[in-house]
Amino acid sequence: MNFRNRTVVSEFLLLGMTDDPELQPLIFSLFLFMYMITFLGNLLIILVVRSDSNLHTPMYFFLTILSFNDICLSTTTVPKMLVNIQIESHSITYTGCLSQLCFFLVFSGLENCLLAVMAYDRYVAICHPLRYTIIMNPRLSVLLVLFSLLISSVHALLHSLMALRLSFCTDLEIPHFFCELAQVIKITCSDALLNNLLVYLVAGLFASTPLSGIIFSYIYIISSVLRMPSFGGKYKAFSTCGSHLSVVSLFYGTGFGVYISSAVTESVKRAPVAPVMYSVVTQMLNPFIYSLRNRDMSNALRKLVSKITCVVG
Repeated sequence: MNFRNRTVVSEFLLLGMTDDPELQPLIFSLFLFMYMITFLGNLLIILVVRSDSNLHTPMYFFLTILSFNDICLSTTTVPKMLVNIQIESHSITYTGCLSQLCFFLVFSGLENCLLAVMAYDRYVAICHPLRYTIIMNPRLSVLLVLFSLLISSVHALLHSLMALRLSFCTDLEIPHFFCELAQVIKITCSDALLNNLLVYLVAGLFASTPLSGIIFSYIYIISSVLRMPSFGGKYKAFSTCGSHLSVVSLFYGTGFGVYISSAVTESVKRAPVAPVMYSVVTQMLNPFIYSLRNRDMSNALRKLVSKITCVVG
């Protein structure tokens, strides 16, 4: 290890999407638009669920938590990028970088767990409909969310504390618009073997467990739906799962796409487009998926818009 170039790190450089100054206004406008759509869309989901008593069920309780989490996840990364573009700077403090890394892991991990919890909710609703209100009671719903938050926080703190032991030399450029764990590990000049092992072991376990739960839940769901005698019952059952399946496919599809592209592409350092998909675009599209594919949400949204129109009028 070369100790001569080691320095006390006070800040990192976030290279962002491009170095071209002419494209910065376009990127700023695009990310500001996506952030506002994410914020307002998910906030609208929360307001719609809160305003309609018919949606006061565990399914929509988990949806409001997911929407709030999406707002927090986008807020962790996008505002800092927008500020840097405005002040024409690439810097982020060492403390700010590790804080951003930690919060991003917390909220992305919580989204991972929430999708598994929502799959379990759909499993109970379809496979055990008569016992649904007994099993998915308010106490269990809150406990599932709190347990998901606990697991996500422990996961994030573990990686963040391990990142504190890393030393950095002269290369302090992070080729993304936020402090991503893998990129922070790449630019260290100290031995990162333990960090890399932790990423693969813990992250693999943390990602595979909820995904396995989702897969097994839907195996039982599909099996139960296919045994239903009426077409109307099958359609109603599948329609209640359609939005969740779309969000699951989008979240895991973009996530796996990022790691596959990282494995086969050598120019990832200059191609930070992939992380945008799972850190910004997914959170922006979730409200549209749930509002357009869910009939109850669509009806509740129309009622809320009608109330607002009447009040304004």
